[in-house]
Order: sequence, then C-alpha cells, then structure tokens
Amino acid sequence: MTTGSAYSESSEPRLVAEDFAERWLRSPVGAAVARPWFDHAALWLLGRWFFPLSRLWAAARAANGSIPRFYDEVPMEPIPGIGARLRKTLDRFETAREAVNATEGRWRQVFFGEEGTELYRLVAIEAARRDRRNSYNATRRHFSYLRRRRPVPPVRWDVPGADEVEADYGPLLADPQAAFAPPDPFPEVFESQRVPGPAGEEYWLRFRSPSARMNDDVFARVYEPVGVADPPSLVFGHGICVEFDHWHGLADEVFALCRMGIRVIRPEAPWHGRRVPDGRYGGEMFIARAPRGALDTFSAQLLEWPVLIDWSRRTSRGPVAVGGSSLGALLAQLLAVKASAWPVPLQPDALFLITHCGHPEDAATRGSMAELWGVAEAIDAGGWTAEQALRWLPLLDPRGGPPAMAPENIVTVLGSRDTVTPYATGRALIDEWRVPPENRFIWRRGHFSVPLRMIRDRAPLRRLSERLESLRGSG
Repeated sequence: MTTGSAYSESSEPRLVAEDFAERWLRSPVGAAVARPWFDHAALWLLGRWFFPLSRLWAAARAANGSIPRFYDEVPMEPIPGIGARLRKTLDRFETAREAVNATEGRWRQVFFGEEGTELYRLVAIEAARRDRRNSYNATRRHFSYLRRRRPVPPVRWDVPGADEVEADYGPLLADPQAAFAPPDPFPEVFESQRVPGPAGEEYWLRFRSPSARMNDDVFARVYEPVGVADPPSLVFGHGICVEFDHWHGLADEVFALCRMGIRVIRPEAPWHGRRVPDGRYGGEMFIARAPRGALDTFSAQLLEWPVLIDWSRRTSRGPVAVGGSSLGALLAQLLAVKASAWPVPLQPDALFLITHCGHPEDAATRGSMAELWGVAEAIDAGGWTAEQALRWLPLLDPRGGPPAMAPENIVTVLGSRDTVTPYATGRALIDEWRVPPENRFIWRRGHFSVPLRMIRDRAPLRRLSERLESLRGSG
C-alpha cells in the first residue's frame, strides 16, 4: 500500500510507502508464505476470527453505546458478569469512531472543498485519516473475549423474499445483454486535491452513484504516474470485504503498475469503505442480502464504472482497461460482456482478471467462503427454492456473449487450487474467450496465495503493461 503516517521535513512532504508487507513478501521468508498452505490458514483465520469479530464490531456501530441494543444487533444472548468490561469496550469503540468521523470530515472539507491548501497540510490530513481509520477498524480486537464466551455468527442475515426480487429485477430478464445500459446523463465527477506518493500523484474522485438503490457517493482513489503523457488507465475492483483505502499495510498486488506508467483507479464497491451502512461491516451486505446482494452490487457498478471509463477517456488519450481481483474480477468480466452493447468510447480496451471464476454463482454456492458463511443454508431458510435462485443467473452471466475487447487484450491470473472462486469454471471461461496462452498465468496456488505470489512475480503486470503499450501505439 502507499499511504503513510509520516514524512520527512527535510524534503518535499509526501506520503510514505507503506511497503513493509511487500518487502517482507519479496524476501526469502515471504517465498514460504505465498504457497497453498497459506490459503487453508487464511480461511481458518477469516472464519474463526475476522468475520465473528467484524460482526461484533458492526453491532457496536448500530448500538451507539447501548449494551442491550448491542446484543440485539449481533445477535447473541447476553453474557452474565461482563457488563463493566463490555461498557469499557463500547466506550473505547465510540472514542475511536468519534476520532475517525472528525478526521474524515476534515479530510473531505479540505481535499474536496478548499483550493490551494499547503502541501504539508494535505499530507498531514491524509496521514491522520488513514491512521485513525486503521485504529478504528482495529478496535475489532477488543471484542475477542466475547467470541470466546459465545458463538458469534459471521453474518447477520437479511435475505429478501423472492417476490421482492421479482418485482425489481423481473423486467430485466427479457434482454439480459441490454439490461444494464450506462447512465444518461453522467453524474458530475469531482477531483480532490493531489498529494505526492511513492510512485506518483495520488488523489480521489467523487461522484453520486447513478444507482437509485445505492443512493450514495462513490469514491475512487487514483494513483497517477508523474511525467507520463496520456497514461493508460486501469479501473480495478477489489475483493469482498477488502478496503484498501482504510487499512495500513495491506499487500497490493497491482500498485506496481503505477511505477510502470499506468494510472490505477480503485473505486470503492457498494457496501465497502465509506459506503458501509451502520450496523454492518465492509462487504457484509453483499452476503447478507443473498441472492439479491450480487444483483444490487453488480447492477450498481455497471452504472458506476462507465462514469470512471468516461472520466478516463476525458482526462487521457491512453487506452482504458478494467479489471479486478476476486469479487472485482467477477464484476469486470461481466462489464466486459455488457459493454459490447455500449457506445464505443465506453467499451474498455483491455481486461485484467485475478482469481476469477466463470460466474458469480460458482463462488456464491460452491465456493469455500460461501460454505464458511453458510449462504446456501441462509437462502433456504429464507424460503427460496433452487429454481427461484437460479432464475437470476442470466443477468450476471459473463458467458452471455463475447467481451468488448479482443482476446489478445485479456490477461488473466488463476490459481489451480482456488476453492473460493473455483478454478475450473474460470479456466473454462478463458477457453471460451480464446485468451492466448501468453496471457494466461495459471499458478499452483489458492485464492489468497495467488495475490501474494504476484508481489514476488510481476510477470502478469508486465504482460498487461505490454498490451496497453501496444494499444497506445496503435491508437
């Protein structure tokens, strides 16, 4: 990652490189981590620690300091004899929340509302924002004693009725390919002030989501190389529950593209980051609203990403790629197909996919994360039949037609041991799309160890850079 919490007073103020995770992964010790055993450990930690602690943290967000409401929001039975300790935990949480809200408010005011702010102030405000947001997110650990006393659900389910989904999405089934057209008109895109980072300039985009179901603002962080005229752009989506703009030290498998001269645009997906509703943690709504969560998320992003593609075209004459990792890759591959019916300027020139499968349903019903959450059981308890759930697959099917870009401009990274986004269907999709062998990187890794290997092996990034440079030259 790239945002830091300090800068040197003896040089131009700049965000410092938060690359300790990357440096460690590129060391000889890191080579032992980026292997399949790590995938089993990651799934165990997510199921046993991260999701239960996140559910407790999310309950605190809705409780506003009330102990009875906290228990209701988890939900869990009250635990006798810990009232004083829980009171202290909730007070600590509220203190961290007040600090992050104040800093975020100041950040928005200065970065989007004040022109000509001194550089040292911009750097200091952004560093403080990330420090406090990271500390706020890390208050999850203070709830760990509760998890040891009582079972904690990983998700608070809110499965919608089949009739509700039918009313909202049924009319779109008549023509799945044309169901999701770009917004008209486009919302206005606001650019924040810029700060220098370790690989170039960093700034944010903000615009109103064209999705009435979201009814919120979309934020995207931009990493732009310095001294590159008309750089290529990559709009890159993150995985579920991943919030790169709000944690310190996350290993970023594509940040190196900025050093290769590519502008990287990282939008926050619905229900992540600044878009998380109270009472939820990042990504939980996607899971909790199954099977509607995927429909709401992807339909919103199919309106939001054309705004970013249009902005990229207006601010650079370089080619535009879309891509993502895991959940972000599933959205990018769906967009690649839907975009074939869009106006030519909105059709991306290239596609970059990391740990994807052939269809969101493969991950949602057969993936190991779905098993960890208990998605199938929750949908069944919500009164859905298998036939009712399968009815919506055509809307999200990337096999509904050819992608907008040529096969030689699709670069893909798959793990042959991936059980989260099952490998076999991802391989079948790129076979169907006739992706050339030199653009396929298939590693004997799982879902979580593939990105770690990419920190050490940048061949996929170099291949994407070569394809974008070729497109740039031919344009």
